[in-house]
Amino acid sequence: MPRPRLEIADVFRNYGPAYRQVNAGHVSLPQLKVMSAIEACRSEALGGHVAGCAKCGHHHIAYNSCKNRHCPKCQGPAARDWMEARAEDLLPVEYFHVVFTLPAEIARIAYWNPRSVYGLLFRASAETVKTIAADPKRLGARVGMTSVLHTWGSALTHHPHIHMIVPGGGLSPDGTRWIACKPGFFLHVRVLARLFRRLFLDGLKDSHRAGQLTFFGDLDHLAQQDTFAQWLAPFRKTEWVVYAKPPFGGPEAVLAYLSRYTHRVAISNHRLVSADADTVAFRWKDYRIKSGDRQKVMRLSTVEFIRRFLIHVLPDGFHRIRHYGLLASSARKTNITTIRDLLGVQHAEQPHTPEPESEIITLTLREPCPCCGGQMRIIEIFRRGQKPMSRAPPREQAA
Repeated sequence: MPRPRLEIADVFRNYGPAYRQVNAGHVSLPQLKVMSAIEACRSEALGGHVAGCAKCGHHHIAYNSCKNRHCPKCQGPAARDWMEARAEDLLPVEYFHVVFTLPAEIARIAYWNPRSVYGLLFRASAETVKTIAADPKRLGARVGMTSVLHTWGSALTHHPHIHMIVPGGGLSPDGTRWIACKPGFFLHVRVLARLFRRLFLDGLKDSHRAGQLTFFGDLDHLAQQDTFAQWLAPFRKTEWVVYAKPPFGGPEAVLAYLSRYTHRVAISNHRLVSADADTVAFRWKDYRIKSGDRQKVMRLSTVEFIRRFLIHVLPDGFHRIRHYGLLASSARKTNITTIRDLLGVQHAEQPHTPEPESEIITLTLREPCPCCGGQMRIIEIFRRGQKPMSRAPPREQAA
């Protein structure tokens, strides 16, 4: 994949200083850290090393990456490593993709309270699936799931939702049987949506009562407990959106999906079209169009583009990929071994791990020389702010 001619880093380097100055006091510390990390990523500011081929003598410079989870250039290698670990957990069963979305009005509360509301979104959606699946009238089994938080729409708008990958079945309550769901069908989305609505709204009310929510602007009046309860009441009668996609076509399809979603950031470098001091243009997909070409180009003021990118910066230490039920980290290996025994599968299948559809998968020392295939070795290391002594063409890659 060729290097994009325009990157988020270019926008931040050229117009970020002015944005920080104009919005001083309105940009959070985590957002400032993300801007600085992306600006410095794979540049002399972070140092790096010079790699040389032991066979043909080819040299290249590898600048260090920032490894920030919001950086578009750092997610390809991170996704690859994560997928290699998850491939060992795949089961020879159908997998389903379920999406839980918040109403736009509720999402406004998440905008000011990301840690509380996003955490509740994770818990409520996971509890919904576990509860409905455990119902003897439904599946009657203990299930597991992997949940991924996305906070954006294609136009960089604030749109928090959970992508959930669920194996099509679970363990019986006594753990002695694998109970498979019906072929091509997991659980009724309307039943899921109604329980999710109740659990989330009850949790939101509890968070308000515990003083964990703050309100600003035209939502300031919701700080009063009675007012907040009245404001929430209509949402208990509206239909919430839970969407279940058709099952994946096998383990490789599951990994292909995970490569696209687990380490995705709000916008990739390859979607950028142009940028100057006044306007940033980027490609986006208009899902309101039911048929035909959904691809369009959106133009935002540079200030608005940076603002939209930064609203998707997660709080420090907040995990955007979580595992629940049978796949919870504490018991995952034991549960997977048990399920494989029940299914008569002795060893985990090792499907081909697809390359993540993200930024460039960079050349590292575990990869051969691009010229002759020989082994690459580090011949020089240079620190932050230093320049390499060896002369070699720089490459956009992580060290």
